[in-house]
Amino acid sequence: MGMSVGTAGRGGRGHRRRGRHHGLMSEINVTPFVDVMLVLLIIFMVAAPLLTVGVPIDLPETRASAMNPETQPITISVNENGQIYLQETEIPLEEVVAKLNAIATTGYEERIYVRGDKTTNYGTVMQVMARIQAAGYTKIGLVTLQEQDDT
Repeated sequence: MGMSVGTAGRGGRGHRRRGRHHGLMSEINVTPFVDVMLVLLIIFMVAAPLLTVGVPIDLPETRASAMNPETQPITISVNENGQIYLQETEIPLEEVVAKLNAIATTGYEERIYVRGDKTTNYGTVMQVMARIQAAGYTKIGLVTLQEQDDT
C-alpha cells in the first residue's frame, strides 16, 4: 500500500557516478608567488636608500635645491679626520685620480660628487677637488644637506 520513493527506478545504484574519472588539476596557485614578490618589494624599498653611500659624513646645510640625478655619480668623501674615500674604499690623496680613471665609465664627463664633513679641514677638500679638476674632470659637485628652517 505504501510506495517506496528513492532507488526503485535506478536499480540500486544510488547517487554514485561510475565511469567518470577526474583528472589531475593542472592550474598553478600564484598566491604564494605574489606574497613572496610583495615581501621582496618591501625589503628592496626599505634597503635601497641604505645602500647609497656607506661612509658616515656630517654634511653642512645649505639653501640649494636637490638635484635629480639620472645616473649614479662617483662619490668621493672626506671624513672629519681627513681620510679620503672613493665610494666606500679608503684611498690616499695621491691615488684619487688613478682610481677615478679606472672606474669612470663615461670618461671625463663622469659626474663626481665630493662629500666633505663640516668639521674637516677645508684645505683637504680643496686638494681633492683640485686634483680631480686638474685631471680633466669637469662635472664636480659638492654635496650638502638642505638647510632646515627654524621658524
